[in-house]
Amino acid sequence: MAGTKAGGEAAAKTNKAKYGSDFYAKIGAAGGKKGKTGGFYADRELARIAGARGGRVSRRTKKVA
Repeated sequence: MAGTKAGGEAAAKTNKAKYGSDFYAKIGAAGGKKGKTGGFYADRELARIAGARGGRVSRRTKKVA
């Protein structure tokens, strides 16, 4: 059943049973801690500006009167 939604759910259930309910949080955190050069790491001010721009973008459609 590899590659199907049911297979993925079964694998997730197995991983959580074997390694704890926070399995995916732990591997995600480990990956985030390993990286030291990519993305906005080098320029916090640029990250702030980009975050502000993203926050201003509306995902709502414009209503025509």
